[in-house]
Amino acid sequence: MDKELSFEEALKGLEEVVESLERGDLTLDQSLDFFEKGVGLTKFCSDSLEKAEGKIEIIKEEAGKSVIEEFNYSNEGEE
Repeated sequence: MDKELSFEEALKGLEEVVESLERGDLTLDQSLDFFEKGVGLTKFCSDSLEKAEGKIEIIKEEAGKSVIEEFNYSNEGEE
């Protein structure tokens, strides 16, 4: 691939692969090629989703720390 594929492009490509395979008008070799492409796109999408989930967890952890620090800071003078 010349350019970095986006998740949305990969998902669209995967949908096209599935549609082509479902039509049933491909030769065996074409079907195998499409299947191989679909497996690669599936892995790419899965990896992309795992990265996104990891980022979300990091953001949630950082936001949680900020809320706790802010709560501790605002309660320091109340004792």
